[in-house]
Amino acid sequence: MTSQAGAGAGTGAGRREPSHALRIFLPWLVVSVVADWLIWSVWGPHLPPGDMASAASNQQFDIKVMAVIAAPVTAFVLIYFGYALVVWRQRDGDETDGPALHGHARVQATWITVTTVIVLALFGFGTYELMTAQGAGAGEGPSPIWAPAGSAPLQVQVIGQQWRFTYRYPQFGGFESTQLMLPEGRWVEFHVTSLDVIHSFWAYQLGVKADANPGVDNTAFTRPTQLGQVTVRCAELCGLWHGAMADTGKVVTPAAFESWAKSTQARLASVTRMLPPYATTYDPTVVPAINKAMAKAGITGANGYFYPPQDPVQP
Repeated sequence: MTSQAGAGAGTGAGRREPSHALRIFLPWLVVSVVADWLIWSVWGPHLPPGDMASAASNQQFDIKVMAVIAAPVTAFVLIYFGYALVVWRQRDGDETDGPALHGHARVQATWITVTTVIVLALFGFGTYELMTAQGAGAGEGPSPIWAPAGSAPLQVQVIGQQWRFTYRYPQFGGFESTQLMLPEGRWVEFHVTSLDVIHSFWAYQLGVKADANPGVDNTAFTRPTQLGQVTVRCAELCGLWHGAMADTGKVVTPAAFESWAKSTQARLASVTRMLPPYATTYDPTVVPAINKAMAKAGITGANGYFYPPQDPVQP
């Protein structure tokens, strides 16, 4: 009985089984601390989508938090797996059965408690992030659950159409432009809609991504904090030239934005009068009818039926 118990508990008679838990815990602790520090301090500031706007910074923060939580879990799985392969592997010529496994109330309770705490904490964190400014860059529909307090934000209507985005500025007479210009340091309230099929407005560096659905006003908020160029793409398959539905916007100083907006408002005044009055959504059967007039005004692609230059069939 003594020899059998010794064979089952250790590697040989008279030898005590090492503390496997300690052997796994100490390397895991070191790896987890180093990995979390690298993620937060070194890798974190370079995570997408960057920090050019409030929504982007919030998304970067969320990714960092999730990565910091995931790193110790991943490290534990890998270290435990590697330790098991090295220490508990079957030796050559050893055909005996391993020791019987039995329930361990403390391990089971610890496992259930730790995993429950992690899941509930992530649920609470994710819910809070979505219901505050951190979730403002995603489309929140016509009745957003969060809006910035204080001074009135700049309103920009994003109109998706095959295959281009155009932008109306209701606070500057409602003119429509193919240029997306935004001021630094001011909250922007996007109202995203479509004239034809479903599109998705994705302003990457701003951390804004909102679906453009016909007849729907989809609201999103962000506050640009840095000057620079913004990549705009359609993130919803919308037809033949979906891949060409890409453009760039620009974040400029408040003075430069005011100058651009007022000069553009004056330059497009005659065209603006031909547009339907500003509204959160438009009748898709009416707006395309004035496309030719808009094209003559030099606003290529406004109000639907935009054809890229490489398209052999032009309207």
